[in-house]
Amino acid sequence: MSRLPPRVLIVDDNDLMRTLLRTILRSKQYEVIGEAGNGVDALELAERLRPDIICLDILMPEIGGLEALETIKTLYPQIVVVMVTGSPSVDNVREAIQGGASGFIIKPFNAGKVLDTVNRAWQSARKLPILQENL
Repeated sequence: MSRLPPRVLIVDDNDLMRTLLRTILRSKQYEVIGEAGNGVDALELAERLRPDIICLDILMPEIGGLEALETIKTLYPQIVVVMVTGSPSVDNVREAIQGGASGFIIKPFNAGKVLDTVNRAWQSARKLPILQENL
């Protein structure tokens, strides 16, 4: 039985950032199944597509990444979320980690950094069962 590639949803309000992430992730062992430009669309696509991984920008219109993260992890705790940000403040990083983010991609990024971060988040999530009820 062949293992399917992890399915990725890319969420960023910047078209260029989405294109860059899509190009980087598609070139390797991931399947990009959708893209969103804001947190509202991200939540709708998370529900409809049920991705394995979401690359989620922190600063977006309508619903920001941290608020979207909280909703996603509440409804779908199995989804691995990697935050994407151009301004990694200590507060944002702390809030995202407490909210269940599995990693951070800092803009500007390169292919190696993106793949390394997403690979590590995916591998670590698959090794450890999620026991959020006990937290």
